[in-house]
Amino acid sequence: MAEIQFDKIHGIACWKMKNAKLALWLSKDFGPRVLGLSYRGKENLLAHLPDAKLPVPGGKKYSLRGGHRLWYAPERPETTYLPDDQPPEVREVEEGLEFIQAVDQPTGIQKSWLIRLAPDDSRVLLDHRLVNQGEKPFRLAPWAVTMLRPGGIGLLPLEQDTADEHGLWPNRELIFWPYTDLESKHLQIINQGMLVSATMKEKALKVGTANPQGWIAYSQHGLLFVKKTSYLEGEKYLDRGASHQIYCNPDVIELETLGPVIELGPGQSVEHQEIWNVYPLGKWPENILKIYEKAKITKS
Repeated sequence: MAEIQFDKIHGIACWKMKNAKLALWLSKDFGPRVLGLSYRGKENLLAHLPDAKLPVPGGKKYSLRGGHRLWYAPERPETTYLPDDQPPEVREVEEGLEFIQAVDQPTGIQKSWLIRLAPDDSRVLLDHRLVNQGEKPFRLAPWAVTMLRPGGIGLLPLEQDTADEHGLWPNRELIFWPYTDLESKHLQIINQGMLVSATMKEKALKVGTANPQGWIAYSQHGLLFVKKTSYLEGEKYLDRGASHQIYCNPDVIELETLGPVIELGPGQSVEHQEIWNVYPLGKWPENILKIYEKAKITKS
């Protein structure tokens, strides 16, 4: 079983979960957030952004802080950037921790997640949950965002299988946000995927795709971080169908996954699971390694 104790990261009080391979730091006094992710005692893979804030209508601000967070789409400042500055309720469960946030106002949505670290492997199960505690239906999609330190290479795979038996139907969607420069030297598109170099000095870019393969990856200093979700064929995804997305600016690269859009009635809930893995060089999954090699990137 993974060890759980109190600790600090960046001077912030946290719950720490660790085994022989992986350590996680989860915020105690706000959030919930995963603020730290370290493989065998190496540096924190997650970004630390203590001064990054987003304006909220009404004069408040949302503190990005860094690390991993749970939002819900579509992205609107008045419903997405709701501050999470209060301590979450925390419960110890078998092989993990459950974090329950106060109900968002005015949406009535309550966020929670159950996080479990494998006893002897570098694998994390993160079950996100959104509950409508309000009195009216609310249309949303679960949206899990992991903020990583810049300097590496993000990878978003593209579908290779044909969509019909004759190979006549389109099988890939390339989705770009309006601030994305398609001629950016930080964006590389090959047949197997889109790669984002997190070495930007200015501006930002964001790309996405409908991703039946379910995984998205980031490589840095020989380590490969992969997170995976289930892609539900036939369901409606927001952002023009982009179930998986990469955002990048000079300070951070984000790996983002969405669940299908759903209208939650009062008392109803929806779950969105991510599975995280961290691999050292020499242990990368073969299918992912081949894409990096095809793009002439292997040790970023």
